[in-house]
This record gives sequence, C-alpha cells and structure tokens, in this order.
Amino acid sequence: MVRWTTISHPDDGTARMLKKLATLLLGAALYAAPALADDNWPQFRGPTGQGLTDSQNLPTTWAEDKNVKWKAPIKGRGWSSPVVWGNQVWITTADDAGRDLFVLCFDKETGKVVHDVKLFTDPAPNPIFRKFNTYASPTPVIEEGRIYVTFGAAGTACLDTKSASVIWERTDIKINHYRGAGSSLFEHQGLLYLNFDGSDAQFIVALDKQTGKDVWRVARSVDYADLDATGKPKAEGDLRKAFSTCRLAPVNGQPAIISVGAKATYAYEPKTGKEIWRLDHKDWHSAGAVPVIGDGLIYVAPGYSKAGLLAIKADGTGALPPSGIAWKAPAANAPNKPSPLLHDGLLYTISDGGFATCWDAKTGAEIWKQRLADNFSAAPIAGDGKIYFFGEKGNTFVMALGREPKLLATNKLAEGCMATTAVSGKALFVRTTVKEGGALYRIQE
Repeated sequence: MVRWTTISHPDDGTARMLKKLATLLLGAALYAAPALADDNWPQFRGPTGQGLTDSQNLPTTWAEDKNVKWKAPIKGRGWSSPVVWGNQVWITTADDAGRDLFVLCFDKETGKVVHDVKLFTDPAPNPIFRKFNTYASPTPVIEEGRIYVTFGAAGTACLDTKSASVIWERTDIKINHYRGAGSSLFEHQGLLYLNFDGSDAQFIVALDKQTGKDVWRVARSVDYADLDATGKPKAEGDLRKAFSTCRLAPVNGQPAIISVGAKATYAYEPKTGKEIWRLDHKDWHSAGAVPVIGDGLIYVAPGYSKAGLLAIKADGTGALPPSGIAWKAPAANAPNKPSPLLHDGLLYTISDGGFATCWDAKTGAEIWKQRLADNFSAAPIAGDGKIYFFGEKGNTFVMALGREPKLLATNKLAEGCMATTAVSGKALFVRTTVKEGGALYRIQE
C-alpha cells in the first residue's frame, strides 16, 4: 500500500521531488512484482498487460512433434488470446458467418474441452474483411470464479468459471464496428473498461463488474476532421475506428486509464471517466496496438495511414502540445498491429512486415534491428531472458533480451498466429488461427 505524507508549503524543488517520488511509488504499486504470478494469465498480455512473465524454464525450441504436451482443435474462427486461471484455459470463437458466438474452456493439463457455451447469437453481424479481423477477436478477463467475455457490440457477459452459467450479460451497447470488434476488456478495482470506437459512434465505457451496468460512458473528444462536402464522415467513418485496449498508468501522481482511439490517445480518471488529457495524432487511425507504460512515458503505436511509434509524456492536463511527445520513431520499422514490449529500459517492436527493432526507451535511439521472415499481428511476449515473436505463417522467432540481436531459435507450427500467446508456469499456450478453425497448443520442454 502507498502512504502519502503532506508537507506544508514546500518549495518548488521539494514539490517537484515529491511529485516524482509519488509517481515512482504509484508506478511501483501498479506494476509490483507480485502481479507477475507465474501460473495465471488473466487478460490480454498477461498480469500487467505488458506481455511480461517471471516464469522460468520456458521452451526455446518446438515443432509439431517436439515439446508439444497437447494440441486441441478449435471449432470456428477467432483471434482472441487465451486466458489462464488455475486449471482452466479459456478462449472465444465464432462460426464463419459471425452469428453464433462461443466461449470455450479447456483443461490446462489435458487439453480436453470442459465447457462449450454458445453465449450470443448475432442476427445481423457486420461484414468483416477476413484478412483483417474475426468475429471473436477481443480477449476475455478472468479472475477467481468469474470470466468476463466480450464480442463488442454483439454482447458482453460474465460467467461463473465452475459451471459456465451466465451471471450477467449486455447486448444493448451498439455501434457499427464496420470491420469487426477488436478491443479487449481491462479490469481495475471493480470496473471493466472497454473501448467502442466504431464508424458511427466512438466512446469508452466503464462497467460494474458485479452487475454489468454502466458506471460511466464518455464520448471521444477529438475532432476527426474527416467530413466531406455533404457533412458526412469520409470512407463511411472508417477513419474513426480503433481496436486498442485500455491500460493503467500513473498520471500526475494518480492512476489513470490510458485509451488509444482513432487520431488521439486519452487519459481518463478511472472512477469518473473525466478526461485528464488528450494527445492528438491525426495522421493515424484504426489503432490496434495496446500501449505500454514505464518510466514516466506511454509508448503508443497509433495505427494506420502513417506507421509510427510515439513516446508520450504521462503527465499533463487538457490538450497536450507537441512537446507532450518525448520522441517519435521512424515510420519504416514501426508496427501497425503488434503491440510494443518494454523490458529493462529497452523497447522492442515487431513491424507487420517483420522488422524486429530494439529501441532505447528513454531516447528512442535505435539499438538494433533484425529482419524476421514472416508477417506479424500478434504482440510479442517476454520471460526467462527471451522474447518471442509469433508470425502469421507459423514461424516463431525466439531472441535473447538485451542490447545485442541474438536469435536463439526459429520454430515452426502447421499454422500461424494472429492471437497473442499466454504463459502459465513453464508452458506457452499458443493459439493458431490463420486458416479455418485452428488449434490451441500447450508447449513446454
């Protein structure tokens, strides 16, 4: 627990020191080591949402006939990531037309299906671009006794993890996803945060996780500057969409929800939804990568149009000026879809086209770059001194963490990854989904 001490009338130097100390303490509280439990993987990108694990003895090499403890076929199609709690591994999936939406639970030790629940039926699913998205792309959040599942506008629900019975559900939050939903749930202190950035409406909502009811809902404040001569949004509103997932960061000495939308990144008060600040990046839209947080900076890959990577200063209020950006990375090697990864002062990215890059997290200086022979959508994960890049064609590249590029292994599975991998103990839980169906693997040495 962080305790605060008040000093009457501090001088400017003391005030700055106290503010910095408060931010450091808050950051330590938000990302404390105990959160990196090595058994549970409760949300997209793990316990802290940063793609990190403290698990040891993770596998380095594997193939279809090597270091695979089990492989379970997955019906339907989806890009959501596995989440793990106790002896359960959960994923979502959907039929090819997007009408029937399922949540599946596998036994972690055997790979057998424990629960298979058709959660929602969507009578009129949005058409999607099959190379761009699926009807089951958002990742659930799981905790002891409950799992929270969303398919975006098609429905959000809470289930009992033992019986798979529905505790509450919402099907009334409607937007036009246009290319399908992508934003995953994020939980903090009893609230579930979810971005809804569609072509016709754009907002963030906080739900009470006990009841599913709205606690607050706030519309995006950016001017999209995309109206045509008739006053309608250009490209049918396509430039207003985004697919990113919320994260938590210390802002001005207090926790804040960081949310990346089309053409802007926002910081909100967690309990009220009050906008603390907004940074406009109007050259980018359709953001899908999740921000990562560290050392007073928020690292954002803002999306399409112009690939890029921004390091945003966490503190501030109102509309942040250009000086609110600490550094920008060259567009050529920056990702559109895969989220960055921050570890020990180094920021790692993988571009959609396969350039793995290591940056100095403070300055943005490029430390090394290596071309990996695949295309990439899944976010990298790191642990046990290694970083894993999972490719769309079935290749996984395992590299050593650090300031020198060192490729440890290249591994091949029958299909590739669009979903980000989960970790539990010494095992990787890898979902392959590029073709119809796909499989869930438990990989360990």
